[in-house]
Amino acid sequence: MAAKTAVSWFAVSRVGDGVTHIVEPYVDPLIRCNIWHIRGRDCDLLIDTGLGLSRLRDSLAEISPREPWAVATHTHFDHVGGMYEFGTRLVHAGEASYLSDPPFASIRVDDFPRRLRALLGDAPPGGSLLAAYPDSSFDPASFQTRPAEPTRILHDGDVIDLGDRARTVLHLPGHSPGSIGLWEPSTGTLFAGDAIYDGQLLDDLPGSDRTAYARTMERLRALPVSVVHGGHCESFGNERMTNIIDAYLREMSA
Repeated sequence: MAAKTAVSWFAVSRVGDGVTHIVEPYVDPLIRCNIWHIRGRDCDLLIDTGLGLSRLRDSLAEISPREPWAVATHTHFDHVGGMYEFGTRLVHAGEASYLSDPPFASIRVDDFPRRLRALLGDAPPGGSLLAAYPDSSFDPASFQTRPAEPTRILHDGDVIDLGDRARTVLHLPGHSPGSIGLWEPSTGTLFAGDAIYDGQLLDDLPGSDRTAYARTMERLRALPVSVVHGGHCESFGNERMTNIIDAYLREMSA
């Protein structure tokens, strides 16, 4: 059993420029995704929604009174658990079917492939990937991702307009077939999902494609990025992005 019940499941911190970072601190880093909220003039945007273990929408009240559009950078279960809570749900065409009919989801160590267990924290075999439970009645064995029918299908080059700011959809396959990033050229800001983050990049999951991933890395390297807000780990700048990309491409060509 987990050691405790969390008093507050989400940790919320303001990044600046209308951007707020939300995370589930009691979740193992392997499946602890970054959730990003962007305030716009006409509407707000929520990038990824975490595991769905506790109501995310309730935690957004302190940020904005409006219900945001929820966009999935891809449909791995640690990013789309809360999508069902929101009326407007955006996802790339390559993974739309996975949002409405979710595949694998688990928070139990033994359900993960052996090759991924080395990336887990201190969770013991037979245990869960939670340091606490969202409530006293929670049962890890019953966890599953709730389906959420997409309301808008995204493609490369689409624009998500919030009124005073716009994000361009970049199709960045490799980690998954429908992975996307959201790019704001005016500020050089990239919300990258799991296409690139400052940690162990995963390119051998079901649906991964290393050849496509290499092309994605080349595309990202050409962008005049100032800051990357990834799907996991800390945000970083252009120099670190270039180092991550070059390391990946060297490994691919070795």
